[in-house]
Amino acid sequence: MSISKTHPFSEGANGFQISPHLQELLVYAGQLDCYQRCNVILEKFIDIEVSATQVYLVTDYYGQAAAKEVNICRSLEPVKKEEVLYVEADGSMLLTRDEGWKEVKVGRMFTSGSCIDPNGKLSWIRHSQYVAHLGNSKTFTTQMDELIESYGELGKRLVFIADGGTWIKNWIEDAFPQAVSILDYYHVCEHLHSFATVAFSDEAKRKKWTDRQKELLLQSKVTTVIKNIKRQNSESKEALLLINYYTNNTCRMDYKRYKIIGAGLIGSGAIESAHRTVVQKRMKQSGQRWSNKGAQNMLNLRVLTMNEQWYKVVQLIKRAA
Repeated sequence: MSISKTHPFSEGANGFQISPHLQELLVYAGQLDCYQRCNVILEKFIDIEVSATQVYLVTDYYGQAAAKEVNICRSLEPVKKEEVLYVEADGSMLLTRDEGWKEVKVGRMFTSGSCIDPNGKLSWIRHSQYVAHLGNSKTFTTQMDELIESYGELGKRLVFIADGGTWIKNWIEDAFPQAVSILDYYHVCEHLHSFATVAFSDEAKRKKWTDRQKELLLQSKVTTVIKNIKRQNSESKEALLLINYYTNNTCRMDYKRYKIIGAGLIGSGAIESAHRTVVQKRMKQSGQRWSNKGAQNMLNLRVLTMNEQWYKVVQLIKRAA
């Protein structure tokens, strides 16, 4: 059945001859999966045939419009007195048509009270707020700063967990010098294993030695670990790199103390998970390449979805309806 273009049911919004409700469905589907598949899914669900190109056009339009709405307000509840606010940030690479591989910077914030621990072991985080930016660290950290500062003065109840990225370390030291800054323990252990692989040819001895050093690290005995590394091979390139890495980050490796702060987190697994769910699941599928603008438009929609702020997209559609 067809109806006249002058019929009220045919009225669209923002230049699209598509009803506001269908526009929302197109955008939601478009940010979930590649355009070539989601148009087929839409047809199965609502029995309306829409081209992949049309899904792209509507999705990209609202992704750009969403730039004014994303990251302008926090989505988490205020931090309670007995809680800490965890902040994690990291970058991963996305293939673009304009510049080849380019880094997407992702931030994730959550409170210690959101860490669900039903069986004595951390399993998942109930609610987080995300930020994602394709481009320079200054724009990204400015967005993060505004959100973090909206929680008020937290002092030591503001806890950053990150790897050894220089731009992240400098950002934390410059913007939040009173905060607790944790160097990801598992990243620290990866470096230790890389050194041990070179220092020990015997696998059993290597495992025994590395296990002992990891125990010492958990006891905040970084100085002792550095001495033990020097005893193995203080002149090798691998030893010098590891010693320098640990020496420069000793103040961020007090794991014994970190284990009794908040939820006791010492690893950056939450931000690695964020990259998979916010970016990679939708934007690193086989054969995908993005324009810089198109990538950021999609990131805007992914962030609003993950932040449980989809109502902002609905408001954008209704505003012109």
